[in-house]
Amino acid sequence: MNTINTALDNADLLAFERKPIHNSGKIQPYGVVLVLQEPDLKILQVSTNSYAVFGISPEEMLEKSLEDILDPFQIEKLEMGLQQDNLDFINPTKIWARKHGDDYVIFDGVFHRNTEGNLILELEPATSQENIPFLSFYHLARASINQLQETSRLRDFCQIIVQEVRKVTGFDRVMLYKFDEDNHGAVIAEEKLDHLESYLDLHYPASDIPKQARKLFSSNWIRIIPDTKAEPVALYPLNNPISDRPLDLTNSILRSPSACHLEYLHNMGVGASLTISLIEDGKLWGLIACHHLTPKYVSYELRKACEFLGRVIFSEISNREETEDYDYRMKLNYFGSQLVDDMSQSDDFVSGLIKHDTNLLNLTSARGAAVCYNGNWTLLGETPAEEELNFLVKWLYQNIDEEVFTTDSLAKIYPDADQYKNTASGLVAMAISRRNYVLWFRPEVIQTVNWGGDPHNAYQADHSQGNLKMSPRKSFELWKETVRLTSLPWKQVEVNAVKELRKAIVNIVLRKADELALLTNDLQRSNAELKRFAYVASHDLQEPLNHVSNYVQLLEMRYGERLDEDAKDFIGFAVEGVTLMQTLIDDVLAYSKVDSQVSQFELTEVRTPLEQALTNLQRRISESQAVITIQDNLPTIMADQTQLMQLFQNLLSNAIKFRSSAVPEIEIKAERQEYEWLFSVKDNAIGIDPQFCERIFIIFQRLHTRDEYPGTGMGLAICKKIIECHRGRIWVESELGKGSTFYFTIPVGGRERDRRN
Repeated sequence: MNTINTALDNADLLAFERKPIHNSGKIQPYGVVLVLQEPDLKILQVSTNSYAVFGISPEEMLEKSLEDILDPFQIEKLEMGLQQDNLDFINPTKIWARKHGDDYVIFDGVFHRNTEGNLILELEPATSQENIPFLSFYHLARASINQLQETSRLRDFCQIIVQEVRKVTGFDRVMLYKFDEDNHGAVIAEEKLDHLESYLDLHYPASDIPKQARKLFSSNWIRIIPDTKAEPVALYPLNNPISDRPLDLTNSILRSPSACHLEYLHNMGVGASLTISLIEDGKLWGLIACHHLTPKYVSYELRKACEFLGRVIFSEISNREETEDYDYRMKLNYFGSQLVDDMSQSDDFVSGLIKHDTNLLNLTSARGAAVCYNGNWTLLGETPAEEELNFLVKWLYQNIDEEVFTTDSLAKIYPDADQYKNTASGLVAMAISRRNYVLWFRPEVIQTVNWGGDPHNAYQADHSQGNLKMSPRKSFELWKETVRLTSLPWKQVEVNAVKELRKAIVNIVLRKADELALLTNDLQRSNAELKRFAYVASHDLQEPLNHVSNYVQLLEMRYGERLDEDAKDFIGFAVEGVTLMQTLIDDVLAYSKVDSQVSQFELTEVRTPLEQALTNLQRRISESQAVITIQDNLPTIMADQTQLMQLFQNLLSNAIKFRSSAVPEIEIKAERQEYEWLFSVKDNAIGIDPQFCERIFIIFQRLHTRDEYPGTGMGLAICKKIIECHRGRIWVESELGKGSTFYFTIPVGGRERDRRN
């Protein structure tokens, strides 16, 4: 045998967990199983111990019906009961079966149908001829509950349960075993003989009760193994004659335990066991495990009494758990309601989450929280740095599909989190939409876990016979493990509170989106009207201006000789005013048209519109002797080529216009970033006072008089609108006397790639 290496045992354990244990075709030898064909109740299969019980061989049993081996007066009553959908009304039934002549043996008979519809009768030797009356069940439960009502602590409550079960059953050891979310378990209450080693507070790995075993415990509320060393007996024939498949014994009382489970009990020194399942909302919450050092049979009546006791008492456990959580749940509900109110009354929901007395930290008892919305971070308490959070959100987006994701050991699934384990070993991540998250953090809490044996060597694997055979460990001595990279666990009530908050945030965001959509429609309608006005006004204004210009110039031509110098100057001023007015009208018209050319977006080599702009400025470049340097590998992007040409032309024109005494030097570059291209136009011109770096992009804003530098003040406003149309950004970095660098970005995916998503 080779001890399992935890790095290599996954395949073996997966094969072991998939191995069916509910259709092994074997039963425990203390009873008999009959598989019956309806409606004549002909025997289709029988356990091979039939001769020892009835004095009839299995082969002979297959030639008989149930009526042939039972006292005939019982058959009519059984047949009536079997016609009911619920067989519990006839279970258990005292059954008298002939053995030899007038010699009868008495059984507790239990009928059930498996998932394939096979009718199965299980017969156990009856230890008494009378059923325990209901009153006994009542008094048993009443006495226990009376004691339970005297304690308020769940742990004390569980201790009373194991004391009462041991008192009723007489087992050497009774434990209450609770599963955690990872299906590991811990003994939270124990009552035993004084000389036995205690298992109280020891943890056991999930592999001790494999997945298929937990499923069977969920199906059967009570399970008895009277003798762990008894040899199992097979069914005859092994396969069901009708289906030609092994018989499904999921709900069987007599089903033989797996060899691995029996070996596990042997290693613990257990001679007999009784297990009562504790089910909550259809899920296996825990087990009441009864162990005896020697073989011990418990009658069907007493087992049913224990099952009844387990169900009644566990309902009290559930109530106690709910009571313990109630105050905390109410507290979280209050915090959640307060956050919703604050969000509803704030301009944006993020402010409502963090800027009041009740904030995100209250909702989950976290030490830190962070909100990522539209690419911006808002931090609260102790959190990782924004750079680390960006990487974390990217990982969440690519790997986690859950709307609310929780872990108390982030570094084990996301290794980068080891760098900030003291801040964020525990994480709750709430997805609002694409790349928009609310995160809560808890720090690492180093703790010691007491295991019943080494959990990393839970099984041994033997492949020597060509088949996989799993054997459990032999040691159950205390084994201590120091757990790191783990925070305090998140409670379900905290997770539920986060889910409710998410619903509220989504509703608020959707409502804001509806309001924004209405506002957008109003703005679009208003913009359309303004564009029509600008277009009409521009054309209508051009005609009278042309008339003024023409008639003033005609006046100068006809009467020039009669006019003195002042009159000629006045005429010149009038012509200049008309020309400036026409230029302003043309610029306003150009500005209004920028965002109306969506259909012209196409794959564009940036060098092409740049060269067009240089051609248009050729005379000014030549006159100023400007030196323009262009990066060799300019990209190809989705853009409007005409607007891009206009953008470069305005930026280059300004660099030449506002030149210093030195020869103009202009440098144009482009750099690829994660989601966008970053362009820069750098010059050595007169520069801009930093306090005016935002003002220059506002329409009609000028930093100099027209006498110093001609123009309308529209150029940079048009540049800004062009970039906004491309879903990018534009800004300038400059100092007086040190030149300026204009930056602008264009998304890699073009206009359709909205940076805010």
